[in-house]
Amino acid sequence: MKLKKIPVDVIERFILDVFTKLGVPPEEAQICADVLITADLRGIESHGVGRLKYYYDRIVADRQTVQTTIEVVKETAATAVLDGQHGMGHVIAHRAMRMAMDKAKQYGLGAVAVRNSSHFGIAGYYTLMAAREGMVGLCVTNARPAIAPTLGAEPMLGTNPIAFAAPSDMAFPFNFDAATSIIQRGKVEVAARAEKPLEPGWVIDAAGRPATDPDTVLRDLGAAQAALLPLGGAGELYAGYKGYDLATIVEVLSASLCHGAFLKDLLGFAPDGSARPYMLGHFFLAMDVAHFVPLEASRRTTGEIMRALQSSRKAASQERIYVAGEKEYENEKRIRQEGVPVNRNLRAELQLMRDELEIEGYEAYF
Repeated sequence: MKLKKIPVDVIERFILDVFTKLGVPPEEAQICADVLITADLRGIESHGVGRLKYYYDRIVADRQTVQTTIEVVKETAATAVLDGQHGMGHVIAHRAMRMAMDKAKQYGLGAVAVRNSSHFGIAGYYTLMAAREGMVGLCVTNARPAIAPTLGAEPMLGTNPIAFAAPSDMAFPFNFDAATSIIQRGKVEVAARAEKPLEPGWVIDAAGRPATDPDTVLRDLGAAQAALLPLGGAGELYAGYKGYDLATIVEVLSASLCHGAFLKDLLGFAPDGSARPYMLGHFFLAMDVAHFVPLEASRRTTGEIMRALQSSRKAASQERIYVAGEKEYENEKRIRQEGVPVNRNLRAELQLMRDELEIEGYEAYF
Protein backbone atom coordinates (compact mmCIF):
# COMPACT_ATOMS: atom_id res chain seq x y z
CA MET A 1 0.00 0.00 0.00
CA LYS A 2 1.37 3.43 -0.98
CA LEU A 3 2.75 5.51 1.88
CA LYS A 4 2.71 9.28 2.15
CA LYS A 5 5.49 10.92 4.17
CA ILE A 6 4.14 13.75 6.33
CA PRO A 7 6.53 16.17 8.09
CA VAL A 8 7.13 15.36 11.75
CA ASP A 9 6.12 18.82 12.95
CA VAL A 10 2.79 18.55 11.09
CA ILE A 11 1.98 15.18 12.67
CA GLU A 12 2.96 16.39 16.13
CA ARG A 13 0.89 19.56 15.77
CA PHE A 14 -2.13 17.55 14.62
CA ILE A 15 -1.86 15.16 17.57
CA LEU A 16 -1.69 18.15 19.90
CA ASP A 17 -4.71 19.76 18.21
CA VAL A 18 -6.77 16.58 18.56
CA PHE A 19 -6.01 16.19 22.26
CA THR A 20 -6.71 19.84 23.06
CA LYS A 21 -9.96 19.77 21.04
CA LEU A 22 -11.00 16.76 23.09
CA GLY A 23 -10.46 18.77 26.27
CA VAL A 24 -7.02 17.73 27.42
CA PRO A 25 -5.31 20.77 29.04
CA PRO A 26 -2.61 22.21 26.74
CA GLU A 27 0.41 21.33 28.92
CA GLU A 28 -0.86 17.77 29.36
CA ALA A 29 -1.78 17.48 25.69
CA GLN A 30 1.83 18.36 24.88
CA ILE A 31 3.02 15.42 27.00
CA CYS A 32 0.62 13.09 25.18
CA ALA A 33 1.71 14.40 21.79
CA ASP A 34 5.38 14.06 22.69
CA VAL A 35 4.93 10.41 23.69
CA LEU A 36 3.15 9.59 20.41
CA ILE A 37 5.55 11.46 18.12
CA THR A 38 8.50 9.88 19.93
CA ALA A 39 7.09 6.47 18.99
CA ASP A 40 6.83 7.50 15.33
CA LEU A 41 10.34 8.96 15.34
CA ARG A 42 11.74 5.73 16.75
CA GLY A 43 9.96 3.69 14.09
CA ILE A 44 7.35 2.22 16.44
CA GLU A 45 4.41 2.94 14.15
CA SER A 46 2.02 0.84 16.22
CA HIS A 47 2.17 3.43 19.02
CA GLY A 48 2.55 6.73 17.18
CA VAL A 49 -0.05 8.72 15.30
CA GLY A 50 -1.53 5.35 14.33
CA ARG A 51 -2.74 5.06 17.93
CA LEU A 52 -4.38 8.49 18.01
CA LYS A 53 -7.82 7.21 16.95
CA TYR A 54 -7.56 4.63 19.75
CA TYR A 55 -7.38 7.41 22.37
CA TYR A 56 -9.94 9.51 20.51
CA ASP A 57 -12.47 6.66 20.65
CA ARG A 58 -11.84 6.01 24.34
CA ILE A 59 -12.25 9.66 25.28
CA VAL A 60 -15.39 10.09 23.17
CA ALA A 61 -16.83 6.92 24.76
CA ASP A 62 -16.03 8.30 28.23
CA ARG A 63 -13.70 5.38 28.98
CA GLN A 64 -11.00 7.74 30.28
CA THR A 65 -10.89 11.27 31.63
CA VAL A 66 -9.26 14.20 29.82
CA GLN A 67 -8.69 16.14 33.05
CA THR A 68 -5.99 14.16 34.86
CA THR A 69 -6.10 14.35 38.66
CA ILE A 70 -3.60 12.13 40.46
CA GLU A 71 -4.10 11.05 44.08
CA VAL A 72 -1.06 10.22 46.19
CA VAL A 73 -2.33 7.16 48.07
CA LYS A 74 0.87 6.56 50.05
CA GLU A 75 4.35 8.04 50.00
CA THR A 76 7.66 7.39 51.71
CA ALA A 77 11.09 8.88 51.08
CA ALA A 78 11.87 6.51 48.20
CA THR A 79 8.47 5.10 47.19
CA ALA A 80 4.95 6.15 46.31
CA VAL A 81 1.60 4.70 45.31
CA LEU A 82 -0.49 6.85 42.97
CA ASP A 83 -4.10 6.58 41.80
CA GLY A 84 -4.49 8.01 38.29
CA GLN A 85 -8.29 8.19 38.61
CA HIS A 86 -8.67 7.10 34.97
CA GLY A 87 -6.93 10.14 33.49
CA MET A 88 -4.56 10.32 30.54
CA GLY A 89 -2.03 7.51 30.94
CA HIS A 90 0.77 9.48 29.29
CA VAL A 91 0.40 12.28 31.84
CA ILE A 92 0.11 9.90 34.78
CA ALA A 93 3.17 7.92 33.69
CA HIS A 94 5.23 11.06 33.03
CA ARG A 95 4.52 12.38 36.51
CA ALA A 96 5.11 9.00 38.13
CA MET A 97 8.52 8.56 36.49
CA ARG A 98 9.38 12.16 37.33
CA MET A 99 8.54 11.44 40.96
CA ALA A 100 10.63 8.25 40.93
CA MET A 101 13.56 10.19 39.43
CA ASP A 102 13.30 12.99 42.00
CA LYS A 103 13.39 10.43 44.78
CA ALA A 104 16.33 8.65 43.17
CA LYS A 105 18.33 11.87 43.00
CA GLN A 106 18.04 12.20 46.76
CA TYR A 107 18.10 8.58 47.92
CA GLY A 108 19.67 6.64 45.03
CA LEU A 109 16.47 4.71 44.29
CA GLY A 110 12.92 5.80 43.59
CA ALA A 111 9.97 3.51 42.92
CA VAL A 112 6.39 4.46 42.10
CA ALA A 113 3.43 2.12 41.64
CA VAL A 114 0.29 3.37 39.86
CA ARG A 115 -3.29 2.12 39.74
CA ASN A 116 -6.37 3.24 37.81
CA SER A 117 -4.44 4.59 34.84
CA SER A 118 -4.95 4.17 31.10
CA HIS A 119 -2.79 3.28 28.10
CA PHE A 120 0.40 5.35 28.26
CA GLY A 121 2.03 4.77 24.86
CA ILE A 122 5.53 3.31 24.56
CA ALA A 123 7.08 2.22 27.86
CA GLY A 124 10.52 3.15 26.55
CA TYR A 125 9.61 6.84 26.59
CA TYR A 126 9.69 6.84 30.39
CA THR A 127 12.92 4.89 30.73
CA LEU A 128 14.55 7.34 28.31
CA MET A 129 13.54 10.11 30.71
CA ALA A 130 15.71 8.45 33.34
CA ALA A 131 18.66 7.67 31.07
CA ARG A 132 18.86 11.27 29.89
CA GLU A 133 19.39 12.37 33.48
CA GLY A 134 22.08 9.84 34.31
CA MET A 135 19.79 7.18 35.74
CA VAL A 136 18.86 3.60 35.05
CA GLY A 137 15.14 3.35 34.41
CA LEU A 138 12.68 0.46 34.54
CA CYS A 139 9.04 0.68 33.50
CA VAL A 140 6.34 -1.98 33.20
CA THR A 141 2.58 -1.91 32.72
CA ASN A 142 -0.22 -4.42 32.56
CA ALA A 143 -2.89 -4.27 29.86
CA ARG A 144 -6.22 -5.78 28.90
CA PRO A 145 -5.97 -9.56 28.39
CA ALA A 146 -4.45 -10.69 25.10
CA ILE A 147 -1.78 -13.34 25.87
CA ALA A 148 -2.68 -16.98 26.45
CA PRO A 149 -0.75 -18.79 29.21
CA THR A 150 1.59 -21.50 27.96
CA LEU A 151 -0.48 -24.61 27.09
CA GLY A 152 -3.64 -22.48 27.15
CA ALA A 153 -5.79 -20.80 24.48
CA GLU A 154 -7.66 -18.16 26.51
CA PRO A 155 -6.34 -14.57 26.66
CA MET A 156 -5.52 -13.88 30.29
CA LEU A 157 -2.50 -11.55 30.44
CA GLY A 158 -1.90 -8.27 28.67
CA THR A 159 0.98 -7.73 26.30
CA ASN A 160 2.67 -6.40 29.46
CA PRO A 161 5.79 -4.64 28.15
CA ILE A 162 9.10 -4.29 29.94
CA ALA A 163 11.31 -1.26 29.29
CA PHE A 164 14.82 -0.75 30.65
CA ALA A 165 17.29 2.02 29.88
CA ALA A 166 20.82 2.85 31.00
CA PRO A 167 23.03 5.82 30.08
CA SER A 168 26.03 5.05 27.89
CA ASP A 169 28.95 6.95 26.35
CA MET A 170 27.63 6.18 22.87
CA ALA A 171 25.39 8.53 20.89
CA PHE A 172 22.33 6.85 22.41
CA PRO A 173 21.53 5.07 25.68
CA PHE A 174 20.87 1.35 25.92
CA ASN A 175 17.07 1.22 25.76
CA PHE A 176 15.11 -2.03 25.67
CA ASP A 177 11.35 -1.80 25.20
CA ALA A 178 9.33 -4.86 24.27
CA ALA A 179 6.05 -6.61 24.90
CA THR A 180 6.17 -10.01 26.57
CA SER A 181 4.15 -11.38 23.65
CA ILE A 182 5.66 -12.12 20.23
CA ILE A 183 3.70 -9.19 18.82
CA GLN A 184 1.29 -6.78 20.44
CA ARG A 185 -2.19 -5.66 19.48
CA GLY A 186 -0.86 -2.48 17.87
CA LYS A 187 1.04 -4.50 15.27
CA VAL A 188 -2.15 -6.38 14.44
CA GLU A 189 -3.81 -2.99 13.90
CA VAL A 190 -0.91 -1.91 11.66
CA ALA A 191 -1.25 -5.12 9.62
CA ALA A 192 -5.00 -4.57 9.27
CA ARG A 193 -4.49 -1.01 7.98
CA ALA A 194 -1.80 -2.25 5.58
CA GLU A 195 -4.08 -5.13 4.51
CA LYS A 196 -1.35 -7.69 5.18
CA PRO A 197 -1.69 -11.12 6.86
CA LEU A 198 -0.04 -11.99 10.15
CA GLU A 199 2.71 -14.58 10.33
CA PRO A 200 1.66 -18.06 11.52
CA GLY A 201 2.83 -18.61 15.08
CA TRP A 202 1.99 -15.13 16.34
CA VAL A 203 -1.67 -15.59 17.25
CA ILE A 204 -3.94 -18.55 18.00
CA ASP A 205 -7.70 -18.94 17.80
CA ALA A 206 -9.96 -20.32 20.54
CA ALA A 207 -8.93 -23.88 19.65
CA GLY A 208 -5.20 -23.08 19.71
CA ARG A 209 -4.80 -23.04 15.91
CA PRO A 210 -2.76 -20.36 14.09
CA ALA A 211 -4.76 -17.25 13.16
CA THR A 212 -3.40 -14.94 10.45
CA ASP A 213 -6.18 -12.61 9.24
CA PRO A 214 -5.66 -9.33 11.17
CA ASP A 215 -9.26 -8.13 10.92
CA THR A 216 -10.54 -11.45 12.26
CA VAL A 217 -7.91 -11.44 15.00
CA LEU A 218 -8.86 -7.93 16.15
CA ARG A 219 -12.51 -8.95 16.28
CA ASP A 220 -11.77 -12.21 18.07
CA LEU A 221 -9.36 -10.65 20.57
CA GLY A 222 -12.21 -8.42 21.70
CA ALA A 223 -14.44 -11.47 22.12
CA ALA A 224 -11.73 -13.57 23.87
CA GLN A 225 -11.78 -15.96 20.90
CA ALA A 226 -8.15 -15.34 19.92
CA ALA A 227 -4.94 -14.86 21.87
CA LEU A 228 -1.45 -13.57 21.24
CA LEU A 229 1.36 -16.00 21.98
CA PRO A 230 4.01 -15.17 24.59
CA LEU A 231 7.66 -14.70 23.70
CA GLY A 232 8.92 -18.15 22.75
CA GLY A 233 5.67 -19.12 21.07
CA ALA A 234 3.23 -21.95 21.66
CA GLY A 235 4.03 -24.80 24.02
CA GLU A 236 7.29 -25.39 25.85
CA LEU A 237 9.69 -26.46 23.08
CA TYR A 238 10.97 -22.93 22.42
CA ALA A 239 10.52 -21.75 26.02
CA GLY A 240 7.20 -19.98 25.59
CA TYR A 241 6.81 -20.32 29.35
CA LYS A 242 9.54 -17.68 29.75
CA GLY A 243 7.47 -15.05 27.96
CA TYR A 244 4.40 -16.20 29.90
CA ASP A 245 6.22 -15.86 33.23
CA LEU A 246 7.71 -12.49 32.30
CA ALA A 247 4.20 -11.24 31.52
CA THR A 248 3.08 -12.53 34.91
CA ILE A 249 5.95 -10.71 36.65
CA VAL A 250 4.76 -7.49 35.00
CA GLU A 251 1.20 -8.22 36.15
CA VAL A 252 2.39 -8.65 39.74
CA LEU A 253 4.43 -5.43 39.71
CA SER A 254 1.55 -3.52 38.13
CA ALA A 255 -1.15 -4.71 40.53
CA SER A 256 0.22 -6.21 43.74
CA LEU A 257 2.10 -3.10 44.92
CA CYS A 258 -0.86 -0.73 44.55
CA HIS A 259 -4.04 -2.77 45.15
CA GLY A 260 -4.61 -2.47 41.43
CA ALA A 261 -6.83 -4.32 38.97
CA PHE A 262 -5.44 -7.34 37.12
CA LEU A 263 -6.15 -9.93 34.42
CA LYS A 264 -9.83 -9.87 33.33
CA ASP A 265 -10.66 -6.88 35.53
CA LEU A 266 -8.74 -4.89 32.89
CA LEU A 267 -11.18 -5.68 30.09
CA GLY A 268 -13.07 -2.42 30.54
CA PHE A 269 -16.37 -3.96 31.61
CA ALA A 270 -18.11 -4.11 34.97
CA PRO A 271 -19.61 -7.41 36.24
CA ASP A 272 -23.01 -6.34 34.86
CA GLY A 273 -21.49 -5.92 31.38
CA SER A 274 -21.53 -2.13 31.33
CA ALA A 275 -18.49 -0.26 29.99
CA ARG A 276 -16.04 1.23 32.46
CA PRO A 277 -12.44 2.58 32.40
CA TYR A 278 -9.66 0.04 31.90
CA MET A 279 -7.95 0.58 35.30
CA LEU A 280 -4.40 -0.22 34.19
CA GLY A 281 -1.47 -0.39 36.59
CA HIS A 282 2.15 0.67 36.07
CA PHE A 283 5.42 0.41 37.96
CA PHE A 284 8.40 2.76 37.61
CA LEU A 285 11.88 2.42 39.07
CA ALA A 286 14.70 4.97 38.79
CA MET A 287 18.24 4.38 40.02
CA ASP A 288 20.65 7.30 40.17
CA VAL A 289 23.94 5.90 38.86
CA ALA A 290 26.02 8.43 40.80
CA HIS A 291 24.85 6.84 44.05
CA PHE A 292 26.66 3.64 42.95
CA VAL A 293 29.65 4.73 40.86
CA PRO A 294 30.69 7.93 39.07
CA LEU A 295 28.31 8.51 36.17
CA GLU A 296 31.04 8.70 33.54
CA ALA A 297 32.50 5.38 34.68
CA SER A 298 29.09 3.74 34.43
CA ARG A 299 28.43 5.27 31.02
CA ARG A 300 31.79 4.01 29.79
CA THR A 301 31.18 0.46 31.05
CA THR A 302 27.74 0.31 29.46
CA GLY A 303 29.22 1.66 26.22
CA GLU A 304 31.98 -0.95 26.29
CA ILE A 305 29.40 -3.71 26.70
CA MET A 306 27.41 -2.35 23.76
CA ARG A 307 30.47 -1.97 21.52
CA ALA A 308 31.70 -5.46 22.35
CA LEU A 309 28.34 -6.89 21.30
CA GLN A 310 28.31 -4.86 18.09
CA SER A 311 31.81 -6.01 17.13
CA SER A 312 31.34 -9.70 17.95
CA ARG A 313 31.46 -12.35 15.19
CA LYS A 314 28.53 -12.06 12.80
CA ALA A 315 26.46 -14.88 11.42
CA ALA A 316 26.94 -15.82 7.78
CA SER A 317 25.59 -13.21 5.34
CA GLN A 318 24.95 -10.70 8.13
CA GLU A 319 26.58 -7.29 7.94
CA ARG A 320 25.79 -5.81 11.32
CA ILE A 321 24.87 -6.53 14.95
CA TYR A 322 22.66 -4.03 16.76
CA VAL A 323 22.11 -3.24 20.44
CA ALA A 324 18.87 -2.07 22.04
CA GLY A 325 18.09 1.51 21.12
CA GLU A 326 20.40 1.64 18.09
CA LYS A 327 17.84 1.08 15.35
CA GLU A 328 15.49 3.53 17.04
CA TYR A 329 18.26 6.15 17.18
CA GLU A 330 18.91 5.73 13.45
CA ASN A 331 15.19 5.71 12.65
CA GLU A 332 14.79 9.05 14.40
CA LYS A 333 17.46 10.71 12.27
CA ARG A 334 15.88 9.34 9.08
CA ILE A 335 12.25 10.08 9.95
CA ARG A 336 13.05 13.65 10.99
CA GLN A 337 14.35 14.16 7.45
CA GLU A 338 11.83 12.12 5.48
CA GLY A 339 8.64 12.49 7.51
CA VAL A 340 6.26 10.05 9.18
CA PRO A 341 4.98 7.32 6.81
CA VAL A 342 1.17 7.27 6.70
CA ASN A 343 -0.83 4.84 4.55
CA ARG A 344 -4.26 5.32 2.98
CA ASN A 345 -6.25 3.75 5.80
CA LEU A 346 -4.46 5.75 8.48
CA ARG A 347 -4.99 8.95 6.50
CA ALA A 348 -8.71 8.16 6.49
CA GLU A 349 -8.65 7.95 10.31
CA LEU A 350 -6.85 11.28 10.55
CA GLN A 351 -9.34 12.86 8.15
CA LEU A 352 -12.24 11.57 10.25
CA MET A 353 -10.85 13.11 13.44
CA ARG A 354 -9.98 16.32 11.61
CA ASP A 355 -13.53 16.68 10.29
CA GLU A 356 -15.40 15.60 13.42
CA LEU A 357 -13.38 17.97 15.60
CA GLU A 358 -13.47 20.72 12.95
CA ILE A 359 -9.69 21.14 12.93
CA GLU A 360 -8.45 23.32 10.09
CA GLY A 361 -5.12 23.56 8.30
CA TYR A 362 -4.30 19.94 7.39
CA GLU A 363 -6.14 19.54 4.10
CA ALA A 364 -2.87 19.45 2.14
CA TYR A 365 -1.67 16.43 4.11
CA PHE A 366 -4.77 14.29 4.75
